[in-house]
Amino acid sequence: MKADGIHFEDIANPAVFRRDAELAWGFYGHRLSLYRRTTPHAGYGILRKWAEQMRHGAFVFTSNVDGHFAKAGFAENRIAECHGSIHRLQCSETCTEKLWSAEAVQPEIDEEHCRLLSAVPTCPNCGAVARPNILMFGDWDWLDSHSSRQLARLERWISGVQKLAVAELGAGRAIPTVRNLSVRNGPRVIRINPREFGIDPSKGVGIALAALEALARLDALLSVT
Repeated sequence: MKADGIHFEDIANPAVFRRDAELAWGFYGHRLSLYRRTTPHAGYGILRKWAEQMRHGAFVFTSNVDGHFAKAGFAENRIAECHGSIHRLQCSETCTEKLWSAEAVQPEIDEEHCRLLSAVPTCPNCGAVARPNILMFGDWDWLDSHSSRQLARLERWISGVQKLAVAELGAGRAIPTVRNLSVRNGPRVIRINPREFGIDPSKGVGIALAALEALARLDALLSVT
């Protein structure tokens, strides 16, 4: 796509599913296969261990669409995916509000040209092209019902926690959804980011490391104390 001058904002756009479904699914099908093959790193296990030691456990708020927190063993009812998930599908024409699993989609991809070789997934209700239930750029058709229910559970959980500690991992400023939620729930925010780690001292502390390294170091310190 880079060779063809196609940028992320161009391909991560619902209009592509109507204009060139094989290209759109070449991009998202490749991602879907990649996420399925990837094993969450040890940092997820560290977070789970910490959560199990807390009175109220933990609740995940993520802008990632890869489903790795669920794959790492976090309970589905303790995960809020604010941008949706690649593992759920919706109709590109929004003929229905229903979402369905992407489990049956087994994409074959021409990786050199980023094009889908297998059949394009379709809506079981109307037969139109299906698309991932992910919030894309310029997206007025994203069905947010599932994510809205997740966010409602998150807010109820937060309201029951007296001293909330937030571990923010790798959230950048370009799309600040995660950072905004962290700051709203300070002052005990641990912002872990190798480059964009700055934070108002009244809200928390910043750590200039990658997520896995920072979590491993913190876990070692906690184990000593």
